[in-house]
Amino acid sequence: MKILIAEDDSRLRKNIVHIIQKEFHGVDAVDNGQDALEYILFDEYDLVILDWMMPELSGIEVCEEVRKKGYKGGILILTAKDDSSNIIQGLDAGADDYILKPFKMDELLARIRAVLRRKDKPICQIIQIDNYKLDLNSRILYRDNAEMLLTKNEFLLLEYLFINNGIVLTREQICSYVWGFDHETTNNNLDALVKLVRKKIDTNRSKSIIENIRGIGFRVRSSHV
Repeated sequence: MKILIAEDDSRLRKNIVHIIQKEFHGVDAVDNGQDALEYILFDEYDLVILDWMMPELSGIEVCEEVRKKGYKGGILILTAKDDSSNIIQGLDAGADDYILKPFKMDELLARIRAVLRRKDKPICQIIQIDNYKLDLNSRILYRDNAEMLLTKNEFLLLEYLFINNGIVLTREQICSYVWGFDHETTNNNLDALVKLVRKKIDTNRSKSIIENIRGIGFRVRSSHV
């Protein structure tokens, strides 16, 4: 396992290197975007961690360039930008995930593990679970090939759950994905959204496709209708 960290804050970079060495062992570190680009193109990394704002090249610029060059490993963006448009920009540039500064090292390690689990499982543009098909390009859900109308937030909820099929996602993770990192939503908001989605898509199922994991969050389950 080999990871590259590109972060211009020397103290944060050293702390991340230390924690990654303890958990994953192989790690290289640079303090600017140009060096990050060269390292990625001339070596093989399972994951690269890119700070959004760096000298010479930004993390987003590095992300876009290495994806164009065919880099298939995981990319995790570190950012202090909590606006949803910035987060979408990072994901559209090819990042697999992002984490908002300041963060706890345990959260960073959890995000690293999640990205590495998905590294060899590219996200299909059409995800099928039982008799449901979620088209990520057209942003449409089909059940038995019949189109189901969803609001933006209803689709985002299902998109996040389907992409992480079988993985338990915490309430905080889901809220951040649907409403953005600066959200002020409550558990009641999320429960209400889940209830609406279940009402729309669970007709004639013995159990909901969205499973509540008590005290943690939700996941989708594949089961017979």
